[in-house]
Amino acid sequence: MRRTRREERAVTPRHGFGERFTDHMVMLEWTAEGGWAGRPRLLPYGDLTFSPAMAGLHYGQVVFEGLKAHRRQDGTLATFRPDAHARRFRQSARRLAMPELPEELFLEAVDAFVGRDGALLPAGDPTLSLYLRPVLFASEACLALRPARAYTFLLMGFVTGGFFSDRPDPVSVLVSRDFSRAAPGGTGQAKCAGNYAGAFLAQRAAAEAGCRQVVWLDPVERRWIEEMGGMNLFFVRGTGPSAELVTPPLTGTLLPGVTRDALLTLAAQRGYTVREERISVEQWRAQSESGVLTETFACGTAALVTPVGEARDGDERWLIGGGKPGAVTMELRDALSDLHQGRAADPHGWLRACAVSGEEATR
Repeated sequence: MRRTRREERAVTPRHGFGERFTDHMVMLEWTAEGGWAGRPRLLPYGDLTFSPAMAGLHYGQVVFEGLKAHRRQDGTLATFRPDAHARRFRQSARRLAMPELPEELFLEAVDAFVGRDGALLPAGDPTLSLYLRPVLFASEACLALRPARAYTFLLMGFVTGGFFSDRPDPVSVLVSRDFSRAAPGGTGQAKCAGNYAGAFLAQRAAAEAGCRQVVWLDPVERRWIEEMGGMNLFFVRGTGPSAELVTPPLTGTLLPGVTRDALLTLAAQRGYTVREERISVEQWRAQSESGVLTETFACGTAALVTPVGEARDGDERWLIGGGKPGAVTMELRDALSDLHQGRAADPHGWLRACAVSGEEATR
């Protein structure tokens, strides 16, 4: 019996990250004359028509977010910290001189999308989630060198497994000496499209060196570790209850990760010493080789918590924790996953429950 398109999407979600989308999207428009035009509209997912002179295409006024909805063990769906993503979305828009979408409209769009397409997230597989991609771009057909006077907000999504894999396999990384992700006073703390396009060449260099990701250094001294790809980094010193977690401070050139913020809270709750501290490449290598630094992991919405097992800096290579996932890394990964799946309490109110229509499609 031939499956319907909706049923097929519900039972075959394992394709490339961001390659196949669900059935609907949400749209809202803004103009200088009228502001935000009403409420977010739920529409069938489909192509859009824009002028070749669309300002966002030429001048890069494009910001976006990435957040997830998870199916909890009781079968209900909830999005993780959508209010924090709404605030960061506004901050990114502000940095690029774009209109700020009010938080209530952002949350309304999230609820509408998850409520309609959330049923496509299968039950019984905690490795799967519904990834949401809100994006705001300048849609005015004008090439004047100024902020646009018309913008379009869209929200779309797809069912996905882990960004690297469904298992916490350690990744290898290449320290980038030839490229910088951001500069002081630039757009490093904004989630804007240009930050990611500018990273592709460095990512290609990492792949050619046999590494999965690139590690960015500060753009001034080129020695202080900042981020891994589009993810925040954590370093663990010591083992057991006395272990210490360190992450680079938010200098304005780093993205203030929502997952980063959550892990700082979860680690402190578990009794670990947690602090922000600059770590140089030389410290990372020396402390890894001496055993003082026992673990390194990256974190982000798409990748959750991903251990780093090996680093390369030019001809230098070193293992972290013997190249295996560390105990603290796995504890925090499990803690975050337990929270997403409803296996742990949510004292901070990070989960936003959503009523999903058509649950019978996948239950």
